[in-house]
Amino acid sequence: MRFVFVMDPVSTVLVDEDTSFALMLEAQKRGHRVDHCLVQDVAIQDGRPKATVRQATMKRDPAAPVTLGDAEEVDLHDVDAVFVRKDPPFDEPYHWLTLILEHLRGSTLVVNDPRGLRDANEKLYACHFPELMPRTRVDSDRNRIRAFVREVGGQGVIKPVDGHGGEGIFLLKDDDPNFNAHVETVTRGGRRVAMVQEYIPEVRKGDKRILLIGGEFIGAILRVPRQDDLRSNIHVGGSVVHSELDDADRKIIATMRERLAADGLHFVGLDVIGGKLTEVNVTSPTGIQQMTRLAGKDCEGQVITWVEEKVNDR
Repeated sequence: MRFVFVMDPVSTVLVDEDTSFALMLEAQKRGHRVDHCLVQDVAIQDGRPKATVRQATMKRDPAAPVTLGDAEEVDLHDVDAVFVRKDPPFDEPYHWLTLILEHLRGSTLVVNDPRGLRDANEKLYACHFPELMPRTRVDSDRNRIRAFVREVGGQGVIKPVDGHGGEGIFLLKDDDPNFNAHVETVTRGGRRVAMVQEYIPEVRKGDKRILLIGGEFIGAILRVPRQDDLRSNIHVGGSVVHSELDDADRKIIATMRERLAADGLHFVGLDVIGGKLTEVNVTSPTGIQQMTRLAGKDCEGQVITWVEEKVNDR
C-alpha cells in the first residue's frame, strides 16, 4: 500500500517518542510505501487534491530518523491512505488542509476525517459528553467564571480552547489575588472563551492518556506531574508510567464509541483524570511509543492493521 503522512518537518522527529515516526516505521516494516509532506505541499487542481511528496525511509537513528527522497507530485486519489499528523495548533493552514482533503471523501481513507477534524475542537468536543466530564463551564466573562469556581468548591482549572501541550493552563483559586489576571490572560481580556473545569485532586496521581483506533482500545499511560507543576504533559517534565483501563475508562469508551465513528475520528487520544474525561485529542494523538515499551505489546501495529483492513474493505 501507499501511505502519505502530512506532518511537520522530519527534523522535529524524536526517534523514541514520536508517534508519527512509530507508525511510519511500522508501515515500512510491512512493505508499504511511506511518503512525507508538509501542510503547504498539499494542493488542489481541477477539483483533485494533490501533494508534493518525498518517499520516507525510517530507521532508529536519533541523528537521522527519517530520510527523504526526491520530490514528486501525486494525486491523492491514487494513494491508499492519508494520515493527518500535523501537530496543533489547529490554525488557518490546518483548516484549509481539511477543506482540500474533503475532496477525497468516498475515495482515499483519511485518518482522521477532515470534517471530523474541523468539528472536533480538542477541548470543546468533550462537551458532547457532559455526563463523563468534571463540571465544566466555557465562558469569557470573569465574573461568571468566578461564580462557577465558587460553585464547584473554590478551585478550578482554566485553559484556552485552542491550547495544546499544557500551554496556558492555570489553577484558579477563589482567594487568589491573581484570579482575575489568570482569567484575563486566557480569555484575552474577555474577548475569547476559555474552558474552566472543577479541580480534580486526583490530578496529582496523574493524567491518563488512552489511545483508541476505530473505537477500540490500543493502550494507556499515566502522565504524572512534577511536584511543582499542575500540568502532566511529558514535554513539561511529566513522568510516564504504564496504566490499564478501569471501569470508569470502559464506560467512557463505550459511551463515546458511536459518536467518534460517526464523526470519522478513528485515531484518538482520550485524557482522563480521576475517572473523568477532560479532553479528546484528534489532530495528532501521541504516546504510542511509551505505551508499546511499558505494556510490552505492539501498539503501533494495531493502528496499521486497522488501516490495512479499512483500505481492503473500501
